[in-house]
Amino acid sequence: MKQVLIAGVSGAIGSALASQLLATDPERTVLGLCRNPAALREQIPYSRLRLAQWDAQTSSVEELGTSLAEMLGPDGELDTVIYTAGLLHDSEIFPEKRIEELEAGAMARSFAVNCTGFGTVMRAAMPHLRHRRFKRIAAISAKVGSIEDNRFGGWYAYRCSKAALNMLVRNLSVELPRRCRPVSCVAVHPGTTESGLSEPFQQSLASLEVRKPGETAANLLRVIGSLEEGSNGRFYSWDGSELPW
Repeated sequence: MKQVLIAGVSGAIGSALASQLLATDPERTVLGLCRNPAALREQIPYSRLRLAQWDAQTSSVEELGTSLAEMLGPDGELDTVIYTAGLLHDSEIFPEKRIEELEAGAMARSFAVNCTGFGTVMRAAMPHLRHRRFKRIAAISAKVGSIEDNRFGGWYAYRCSKAALNMLVRNLSVELPRRCRPVSCVAVHPGTTESGLSEPFQQSLASLEVRKPGETAANLLRVIGSLEEGSNGRFYSWDGSELPW
């Protein structure tokens, strides 16, 4: 993993992944996409971190393609793509407990960040994935996006958008081996992580194991680092076990 693209690099998990990747290999370069590159530059002061402004909801494929070409060069190659952008709540939306709370705007925003953003990143990254070395593609999903595992309901926008992300991973796992083999494209559940995303739910999470971002990043990198061609098209948990779609 010498050239790694992280979309959503300013988030708790994304920044922890970037820090660990840069710290463990002096020859590794991380390309980070986020809304505020200047703020992250102060937090992760590695010269091998190249940053570009990007917003999952508003940035176009053309803008992203230009940014990647500028960071990599027109013929630059990527070894790994990790999509960490995610939206569960903000000042305008909050996880729904019942169907009467469902709002079309919240659904659209959740799909834009949690699913569509990954698709546009992959579309822009395709020219840089056609080399003959093994490629790893990982979308950070969520166990609550599993249709088979859903026993509690609620969280309509988040669950549905993560389920859609999982389908996008499966679609790509069919197409990518035809166009840029060898490759493995997977979804990964990171486990519950101490972050802004989980902060409002600390009381309900008291009975769960909540990990620091650094620990989550280490777990994810173990899973991603162990991927093989035979891993393609699967949904993994942070400990390497397989989850049902």
